[in-house]
Order: sequence, then C-alpha cells, then structure tokens
Amino acid sequence: MFALTDKIAVITGAASGIGAATARRFAHAGAHVVLAAYSPDGHDVDRVRADVAAAGRQAMVVETDVGQTPSVDALAAAALARFGRIDIALANAAIARRKPSLELDDRSWEQTLGIDLQGVWRLFRAVLPAMRDAGGGRLLATASTAGPFEAWEAHVHYSAAKAGIVGMVRSLAAEVGPLGITVNAIAPGIIETPQTLDSVNSLGAGGIAETGRTQPVRRIGKPEDIAAAYHFLASDDASFVTGHTLLVDGGRMLIRG
Repeated sequence: MFALTDKIAVITGAASGIGAATARRFAHAGAHVVLAAYSPDGHDVDRVRADVAAAGRQAMVVETDVGQTPSVDALAAAALARFGRIDIALANAAIARRKPSLELDDRSWEQTLGIDLQGVWRLFRAVLPAMRDAGGGRLLATASTAGPFEAWEAHVHYSAAKAGIVGMVRSLAAEVGPLGITVNAIAPGIIETPQTLDSVNSLGAGGIAETGRTQPVRRIGKPEDIAAAYHFLASDDASFVTGHTLLVDGGRMLIRG
C-alpha cells in the first residue's frame, strides 16, 4: 500500500525533524531520495543518508539554501542529472524566529518570508518543468497550524508565510492539475522537532510537553506522524487529492480558541 517503488523524491530541510523522518519513510516505501540540507543549521544529514542507504535506496545529499534561487535551481539540476526525473518534491525547510510585531523590521520579515514561503515556491518552480515533461508528479509543502488555523504571538512573519503556502497550494493545484501534477500541503500541529524544542524562538520542551498533556490524543506529535501523511500524499493512491492542506495536529484545533 502507498508504494513509492523507484520514485525520485527531493526533500528540503532533510537533515532533521519532519524532513528526515519523511526521507526515511519514503526510502522504506521504495523511493530514492535527494536530501537537501543547509549545513549552517548544524544537523547531521549523513545519518539520514545512511538510513536511506540501509533501506536499500539511493541517497544524494545536496547543500541547499532555499532562500536563494540559484541554490534551489542547482538542487533540481543535480537531482535530474543523477536520476533523470523528479517524481516528488517536498518543500519542508523553514525557520521560526520570535519577534514582537513592534520590533519586526524589513530584514526579519524578508528573511522569514524568503525561506518559509518563497523557498517553497523556488522548489516548486524549479521542478515543475521536469514534472510537466514527465506527465505528472507530486508537489508537497509543510505549512503549519500557525497562520492558516491559529494565531501565534510574536510570529506574525512566520504565520503570514505559512498561510501563504495554503493559498499557493490551492491556486497552483488548479493550474497544474491538467498536467498530471497534484499539489498538497500538511499543516502540522505541535511536533517534537529541533525547531519546536528551541525555547527562545518556539515553545521549548516544557511547552510541547504541555501540549501533549492537554490535546485530545494526549501525546505530543512526532515527525513520523507527519511523514506517514506525506507518504500517502506522495503515492499514486493520492492521485485524486489536490489543492488540500491536511491538518495533522492530534486534535489541537478542536480545543483552541
């Protein structure tokens, strides 16, 4: 079920968290994986590469800054040079920087939007011609509950970027559906990742533990929970699903507000 046998998947933000978990899941489902990583983040992408290889799949690491168009274009070119096609592209890389709105200057705004929103578009734009020529593909993006579904104080820039992904997905899905390309996003709730464990810019360990105690499923989300949903959306079984943002939050939105 949901086989990805010999599919070629490109994943940004692949060195940790949701990206790493999804790379592993895709590999076990049969996909070869292009791991786009940004080394200044300090995460060890070699561990993910080793896990993909251990699953019997090919892994390729490409140093990528999704905030820069030439870097993302080079990522797509490297994947095509190695594998000849791109079947799945997951735009997952993002940053979260706490900044009260009264202190939110152009630089902070543009940095977050440039990575969290424009970075998604840069990947989609870079792979679309290859998917068009191949007659189809899967475009996937990591949105958030923050922005589309709930507020997050001192993160207006992050929320705007994530809400923008939802609009992008809907409009792009309508445009490229006739080409055999589906476009979907996942809006994760609170997931235990290096980003959410950052107590300066996000909730920290205490905050995510409290979420786990109070939301309906009575546990915190894991990257593997999101990877499982991406597995379905990336598969041929999801060929009739497009323009959708799937809320995967353990029921958090049922009790917010």
